[in-house]
Amino acid sequence: MFAPRTVVHAHCDLPCGVYDPAQARIEAESVKAICEKYQANDDPAFRERAILIKEQRAELVKHHLWVLWTDYFKAPHFEKYPHLHTLFNEATKLAGASGVKGSLDPAKAEELLGKIEEISKIFWETKQV
Repeated sequence: MFAPRTVVHAHCDLPCGVYDPAQARIEAESVKAICEKYQANDDPAFRERAILIKEQRAELVKHHLWVLWTDYFKAPHFEKYPHLHTLFNEATKLAGASGVKGSLDPAKAEELLGKIEEISKIFWETKQV
């Protein structure tokens, strides 16, 4: 009586098309731009606001990465790409306190963008299957 009438299977929580690493990339690009603007401006009020916004954007990067890591990528992906867990761990750490949240160095943000690009490449490879 309570058994489902139809069983469906999907590799992610919703039909494909709702996940995209571009969301993390856009926020990471904002972080990098903020770091660059911070370096070019001596106004204390501007710098204080820049830090606040940078940290908000870095938190969004982490959020978008975690959603991909935990909701989109599944066991077969991690089997095919054994370094994927490490890649996500490194990327989320770069978005956190040991990365762009704790730094105003645009190079750190560029490093984060590099990790997101690696994740994006794998993501789009999985979409071809």
